[in-house]
Amino acid sequence: MSRSPARVLAALNAVRPPDQSSPVVGKAVVVGGSIAGMLAARVLSDHAESVVVVDRDDLHATGGRPGVPQGTQLHALLPGGFLLLEQLFPGFREQALAQGAVEAPPAARRNYLDGRLKVVVPDDADSLAGSRPLLESLIRQQVLRLPNVKTVTARATGLVFDGDVTSGVRCDVGGAAGVEHADLVVDAMGRSSRLSDWLAEAGWQRPALRRMTVDLNYATALFRRHEANPEHAVVLALHSPTRSVDVAGAAFFAIEDGRWMAMMAGYGENRPGRTAEDFVRRLREQFPPEFAVVADSELLGDVQTYRHADSRRRDFHALTRLPAALVSVGDAVASFNPVYGQGITAAALHAACLASYLRSRPDLGLPARHFFALQKVVVDAAWSISTSADLALPHVDGPYPRGYRLSSWVSRQIIAATVTDVATARRFNDVVSMRKHPSSLATPTVILNALLANRRAR
Repeated sequence: MSRSPARVLAALNAVRPPDQSSPVVGKAVVVGGSIAGMLAARVLSDHAESVVVVDRDDLHATGGRPGVPQGTQLHALLPGGFLLLEQLFPGFREQALAQGAVEAPPAARRNYLDGRLKVVVPDDADSLAGSRPLLESLIRQQVLRLPNVKTVTARATGLVFDGDVTSGVRCDVGGAAGVEHADLVVDAMGRSSRLSDWLAEAGWQRPALRRMTVDLNYATALFRRHEANPEHAVVLALHSPTRSVDVAGAAFFAIEDGRWMAMMAGYGENRPGRTAEDFVRRLREQFPPEFAVVADSELLGDVQTYRHADSRRRDFHALTRLPAALVSVGDAVASFNPVYGQGITAAALHAACLASYLRSRPDLGLPARHFFALQKVVVDAAWSISTSADLALPHVDGPYPRGYRLSSWVSRQIIAATVTDVATARRFNDVVSMRKHPSSLATPTVILNALLANRRAR
């Protein structure tokens, strides 16, 4: 790939659906009805004659899916992801608001670092606040209305190959074995994807799996919200990884049905907020005043807990032997520490990779190396954002990249400057929301500006 990673990421953020359908695929099969799977199906609807989404859950049911155990937890829609969804689904904002989502422009979002309020960046990076079931259901509704997309409720059990080409997906439908034949297969089975096993069983290479243990424990609770349009719709309060506190951070969003959704997280043996009493007490005592407003509201239901053991990625791009007509998207390729809220935005960028790949009218008889090269840029960017912070945690012991000490010091300077300096905060927000590549922070101008801002602050 001749373009720099920064230019590739910029181009992916600018990908738009074609003005008219231009099929290069006969039948495409997406395994998994996750958000990543649905966004892949949306892109495929522009480039395939027909699209079939295979999932064990009934995808026409409303609300959340049983196959999403983390669905009860707080999920962020970063501004970059929101813009990508608007491109894929024109009018997404209005439809989301009509179903109860809450607008979260920059003025309605507050960020604290170690108890210090970060400067508000006056830009056009609007976003929405809502629960994971609401956002996923809205995306699913949009996709399943497309005339060339249908679903099959079944358990995928393997792949079918015709020589070196993937030609179908084996399915178990109520105990009866069958095959969904395909000209292109998309794996969207999430963190527990079985694609690696299926490839190994068929004699192909298994992609290398990289893990970084983070051992994150988080808890989420719902509270009654009385303000229809709250002044602060999204509030985030994080503690630096090097601080000796038992809670890594907390956040709350205004979501649909007049509710607040609040979350707090801790690492290792620290499990803050496991009980309602502990959750409410910590909101009142350990975080900025906005959190006390939520804590003083009526608690709705029980506290829901979840554990994220590790961040992981599968390096499909590095395989020397790979069957044709096969790609993988979403958490099936890479999943990150959920504290950074990258999941939905990364899935949308994977869909942009698929759109760019299919627009090149590829030979589906050859491995999708161009797709995986594009996707590597997205995965590398998200991985560097999350793991560079995770490596600073006391209980994480690597692997450390070359030059980590210097890069870590620079990162700390830039993050500290986001508290007081608008220019640094704007650039940092663009990178965190995946609208710009992390390399845009590693310039002499940005670093010098951050150092001067920190000096002024002292």
